[in-house]
Amino acid sequence: MKFPFGSGTCASRKGLNGACSVHEYTGSFQGQTVRFKMTSVCGHVMSLDFIGKYNNWDKVDPAELFSKAPTEKKEANPKLNMVKFLQVEAKGCDYVVLWLDCDKEGENICFEVLDAIQPVMNRGSGRERSVYRAKFSSITDTDIWNAMNRLGEPNRNEALSVDARQELDLRIGCAFTRFQTKYFQGKYGNLDSSLISFGPCQTPTLGFCVERHDKIQSFKPESYWVLQAKVFKGKDSLLTLDWNRVRVFDREVGQMFVNLAKTSREAMVESVSKKEKSKQRPQALNTVEMLRVASSALGMGPQHAMQIAERLYTQGYISYPRTETTHYPENFDLKGTLKQQINNPNWAEEVKALLSSGLNRPRKGADAGDHPPITPMRAASEGELGSDGWRLYEYITRHFIATVSQDCKYLQTTIDFIIGTEAFSCSGKTLISPGYTTVMPWQGIPLEEAMPACEHGDIFTVDEIKLVEKQTSPPDYLTESELITLMEKHGIGTDASIPVHINNICQRNYVTVENGRKLKPTNLGIVLVHGYYKIDAELVLPTIRSAVEKQLNLIALGKANYQQVLQHTLDIFKRKFHYFVDSITSMDELMEVSFSPIAATGKPLSRCGKCHRFMKYIQAKPSRLHCSHCDETYSLPQNGAIKLYKELRCPLDDFELVLWTSGARGKSYPLCPYCFSNPPFRDMKKGMGCNECTHPSCQHSLNSLGIGQCVECDSGVLVLDPTSGPKWRMGCNKCNVVVHFFEHAHKVQVAQESCDACDASLVAVDFNKTRTPLPGSETQHTGCVFCDPVFQDLVELKHATMRHAMYRGGGARRGRGRGRGRRGNPKKPKDKMAALAAYFV
Repeated sequence: MKFPFGSGTCASRKGLNGACSVHEYTGSFQGQTVRFKMTSVCGHVMSLDFIGKYNNWDKVDPAELFSKAPTEKKEANPKLNMVKFLQVEAKGCDYVVLWLDCDKEGENICFEVLDAIQPVMNRGSGRERSVYRAKFSSITDTDIWNAMNRLGEPNRNEALSVDARQELDLRIGCAFTRFQTKYFQGKYGNLDSSLISFGPCQTPTLGFCVERHDKIQSFKPESYWVLQAKVFKGKDSLLTLDWNRVRVFDREVGQMFVNLAKTSREAMVESVSKKEKSKQRPQALNTVEMLRVASSALGMGPQHAMQIAERLYTQGYISYPRTETTHYPENFDLKGTLKQQINNPNWAEEVKALLSSGLNRPRKGADAGDHPPITPMRAASEGELGSDGWRLYEYITRHFIATVSQDCKYLQTTIDFIIGTEAFSCSGKTLISPGYTTVMPWQGIPLEEAMPACEHGDIFTVDEIKLVEKQTSPPDYLTESELITLMEKHGIGTDASIPVHINNICQRNYVTVENGRKLKPTNLGIVLVHGYYKIDAELVLPTIRSAVEKQLNLIALGKANYQQVLQHTLDIFKRKFHYFVDSITSMDELMEVSFSPIAATGKPLSRCGKCHRFMKYIQAKPSRLHCSHCDETYSLPQNGAIKLYKELRCPLDDFELVLWTSGARGKSYPLCPYCFSNPPFRDMKKGMGCNECTHPSCQHSLNSLGIGQCVECDSGVLVLDPTSGPKWRMGCNKCNVVVHFFEHAHKVQVAQESCDACDASLVAVDFNKTRTPLPGSETQHTGCVFCDPVFQDLVELKHATMRHAMYRGGGARRGRGRGRGRRGNPKKPKDKMAALAAYFV
């Protein structure tokens, strides 16, 4: 492997988090020989969130989130231990060079990294600087060397603008989302969305889609009439002419014009004009144009296209894919970039011709001052990139070649006719030079039948003149491509966040993606937008968010104060929130027309522990149980099936238990609807079933059915599934590991005793005489599933088939302990774990 600024060998290893590699080598820095240590992060190191108690939806008034609720930076992905990893690697280092993505988000991550590592770095005396920032736009030798030779400093203002956006989106989005979700899910049973979310950018994005839907619904077709004339000359084929008046909306007037035209059976040529025209080559490619084309021409959603572009960039195939610039820098090596494509059979001829005749100067575009346009950085083939990767790379490459090609030139011939008193015309195009359309053939001039040779005064014979009735047609639903254009025009989101906002309104079931990547609003999306318009149109119009984006850009430029922009915007939205809450009945009036009350939804399933009447199971997202007598709603795990669990009851609250299952090949566990929403013990969190319940004696709890620590994840416990017989299994209560064992056993029970070797609970198995796999035709045996040699061939580790990620809370890891000193974690069996893993499928 080749490393920049280094010489000799390079040592590579995995970091302590297992996700990031560390490469060490000796090289030159600031004129001295140093030891380099190079590593990476996985996106943002930290994320902004409210402190613990303010994340409880039931105990916190959403209005408090605007000012009272303190926020804190938390690790974005705690499992990665990124902060600890960075500190371990940075300890003893003298300098840090930050090579994060060169946009505002990347600048923000710079300071997240610095916050983690600066306390542990060496504090050398007499050293003026220890922190450097590398600015680059592609991962090529030239760009990396240039960046290293021109090191700068991280931009605090750009990082602050990201902090401001994060805090605004968190406070505003959470306040409105929590209020809406609780209010409407408590009243309606068929909303079919697990979260009724609001976002300062997401909601105006939805607003554009609903605005187009409203235009379609309110459209009334109108009849209009067109004169259609067909003429010929000698043996030439018929020529269809366009009426110069275009159309009329009164049939009688149209008939009058037909009569005037029919006074003559001849069409006289009034004039013949020939003009050479050109179709301009495209400007250099920026993010928004790439996303537009990916959706309209390649059939890729913006989020998917952006993920592919990021992969192509990190693999060194294209330059940085987030840019607003459409103008190549003066020092951009156009020729060198083009030469790299000379051996690709798809466009080799065009490239060679350009290098031979000379590159055309690219069109002048807009320089946003961020990054150069998106260009290919090295040659590639479909085999290297895969289907979608190649299609996007191919478009980016063809677009680049087109920008340095000649314009497409064609001859436009227009013939004007007079028939009676009416003027008609026809026109056609003849290709002169294809120019850039040889590499972008979809933009080429289509082949047309040649126009007849004629001149002023020539006479054509009229074949027919008739009045044709047509109707105006409504606009179509917005395509993703059109929506991206609208978002860019109105300043909603950034080139990086536009795909996220579009993806969000799809995920929330506010719009569906139809054929042709058209976005059709759902009932829920329509009602929400109409409700916002009734209460406060600014919540959905793009104006206020556009103004906020401008203020955020001023922070990035150092022209506005971070704290003042933040406070001013929060004050505006706080007042809007209070008005929204006071006026929610206006939206509710629209909701009750489209959705069914929760009491009239669902089917009776299990009994309420308070009134002992049947509660109704509502299957529409989010699935839940509702007691109409107590007017209470209880959450359930999502993405699985729910059924009654043997009419057994929870010993704590007398609610009937229900069983959640992810399917025959998945996992299942019982739960109490009340405990699931209201954890009964301090070490339990919301969203835990009986397989995580720490009740000391309940027959369904972790303490009664837990067997041993999961063989894969660190926090889970393998719990017996008492409903799984005769194909018995135990499943991890955290991850999707399932262990199948003792098939066809008559009974499987968790014993009181534990294994001396690994501290897991013993299991008592009772087989039928005719089907026992035990040695000596024994039917009963008690032993450890990990350590007992008798059980060794009867245990098989698998992964459960999950429809989606499970809904589950965290919680302390528990063994089964029954007051006999075994609280805590069963030990992971060392050798036996390896034996079990051999069965992994």
